[in-house]
Amino acid sequence: MPYSNTKADEKLIEKARKSLARIESRENKNRNNWVDDVRFARLGEQWPEQIRRQRDYDKRPCLTINRLPAFIKQVTNDARQNKPSIKFHPVGDGADQATAKILDGLARNIEYTSNADIAYDNALDNAVTGGFGYFRIVTEYASDDTFDQDILIEPIKNPLNVYANDPEFGSDSSEWDECFVTELYPIDEFKKNWPDAETASIDADSHDSRNWFTDEFVRVAEWWVREDVPATLVKLSNDNVMLESDYLDPERKQFFDALGVTVVDKRPTITKKVTQRIITGCQILETNPWPGRYIPIVPVYGEEVVVDGERHTLSMIRFAKDPQQMLNFWRTASTELVALAPKTPWLGAVGQFVTDANKWANANTANHQYLQYDAIEVNGALVGPPQRQPFTGPPAGALQEAINASDDMKSIMGIYDASLGAQSNETSGRAILARQREGDTSTFNFTDNLARAIRHAGRILCDLIPKVYSGPRILRVIHEDGVNEMVPINGAQMTPEMQAQAAQEAQKEQMAEAQAVGKVYSLTTGKYDVTCEVGPSYNTKREEAANQMVEFIRSVPGAGAVMGDLLAKNLDWPGAEQIAERLRKTLPPQLQGQNPEVQAAQQQIQQLQAALGQMQQQLQAAQQDKSIDIAKAQVDAYNAETNRLKVIQPAAAAFDPAAIQALVLQTMQQVLASPDVLPPPVPQEPQQMTQPEQFQ
Repeated sequence: MPYSNTKADEKLIEKARKSLARIESRENKNRNNWVDDVRFARLGEQWPEQIRRQRDYDKRPCLTINRLPAFIKQVTNDARQNKPSIKFHPVGDGADQATAKILDGLARNIEYTSNADIAYDNALDNAVTGGFGYFRIVTEYASDDTFDQDILIEPIKNPLNVYANDPEFGSDSSEWDECFVTELYPIDEFKKNWPDAETASIDADSHDSRNWFTDEFVRVAEWWVREDVPATLVKLSNDNVMLESDYLDPERKQFFDALGVTVVDKRPTITKKVTQRIITGCQILETNPWPGRYIPIVPVYGEEVVVDGERHTLSMIRFAKDPQQMLNFWRTASTELVALAPKTPWLGAVGQFVTDANKWANANTANHQYLQYDAIEVNGALVGPPQRQPFTGPPAGALQEAINASDDMKSIMGIYDASLGAQSNETSGRAILARQREGDTSTFNFTDNLARAIRHAGRILCDLIPKVYSGPRILRVIHEDGVNEMVPINGAQMTPEMQAQAAQEAQKEQMAEAQAVGKVYSLTTGKYDVTCEVGPSYNTKREEAANQMVEFIRSVPGAGAVMGDLLAKNLDWPGAEQIAERLRKTLPPQLQGQNPEVQAAQQQIQQLQAALGQMQQQLQAAQQDKSIDIAKAQVDAYNAETNRLKVIQPAAAAFDPAAIQALVLQTMQQVLASPDVLPPPVPQEPQQMTQPEQFQ
């Protein structure tokens, strides 16, 4: 369809062009510095172009000993080993810790499926090398044949494509009201994506419209705008509070109606509305509403300095470039001096090199078995043979200046030899680690800035998840130890196979959450806060725990009998989980995570199962009687109660064991004494059974 602009669209395009030009002008210095730093550190363009051309013309060496990538990797690789993780915490009515853990697992699944570590690493590398980097959060359809959407985290490879209007100079994008993400499309590709769009602007010569159209490319921009809009806030009968528009969403409204949830109060409020427009310099190609309240572009900054209202973003290597150039110069100078030193190694009198002249001519480059010289006399005295001049060695001054330049780089960036793997004077392991961590401390601000960015990404996910995953679905979550689990959300029903698997996992781990097997989690209920934790990965912590357990068992030999299963569980062996499970079964019940009350509940369940077996045998004997349907219904009822007791078994510790025993015995007596189990002599009304209050 043709893209015809209305008067309102033309005003929006004009506003966008002016806003982008203003951001470009304000950020021009930081963007130029980013290009210089990245070219200098990553591409090794470290010699001034004029000097390089002159040295090439004179056929003189021009060496580049680029040490900066090693310093950069010291920071980025340390961040890779200590991945920040998103944590959700319940803070409002309707929120609970179990759902917060599900949100944690869902965030891990989003990070895993979208390879978020690539986005994080790319943004941090750009921040350390150039001063700033970005990654983004997007939504996509889960598959080609569904309307369900998934959330993904994607890298922004070129941070120069992002133009953010950040007047408050915040550490993240939580307060951004405007942002551009631009890209140059070749004409053919642009026409393929938007066949009816224009490829030129009638005012292309104006200041605000330049650089949008060329003979080969068309500049396309995502224009993100966040605005304040009036809205209505509703309070529901289950004490949840949300926007009326969210409550009236068809899928969510159906879910609330099924639960009998209604609106009990409402009031006006102000909310945030985010809109994405795809534009060129003269047209609006697309307008897409965004479900969240934040612009989903997340910055990762290096160091930030504000002077006279102007923000400067600094990379780690910004002030190490001069020492790096000095290192290149002095290493080149010493190399050049050493290369020129052996050009005149022989001294002799005139006339001494006539014999074997050819050998003397190449004596510096060839190994001859002997050299003959002509003995001559001067003033009646015989002149001695030619003498080879000894090599004076590399110029000490040039080498010392190169060492000084190297030390200057280390002191500027705060990363010294121990952090780079060089041997130091420390001998104990603790002292060595402390010295190595000195460099990590001096550069921790870069890792901390990444953690702040990921925390804001978690805030965006916390805002998006209830809106994107609003309908009944069964989602995969990934727990901290890497175990996958399928959980139902928003009224979805788990299949019996999923419930059995969940119950098996819960029983295997002896978790208190076993009582939640089959529970449906509502991601649209409650408020949650987000934190970001930085530290060793789960595998690293597990290895450290295993090492410390081994040392503890060596110090306290008797401890191995009571903690052997925990040690085996943390060891990276094939079959470690099975070994841990076998060792755990040899422990007393108290150390297996069970208490006497739980054991008593298990025994009562076994007795009830035995009674049910007897009842089933009696039913088989009474199959010819018409009252068999009544008896079977009674057996099914008691069987349902037994299954229900199995599900809540781990929570049975909350009941008094004596009360459970009395309850089971009473139930058994009622079942065995019921005249409806065997064929009655005369027809009678079926006895009404009452469920125990404890199972209500």
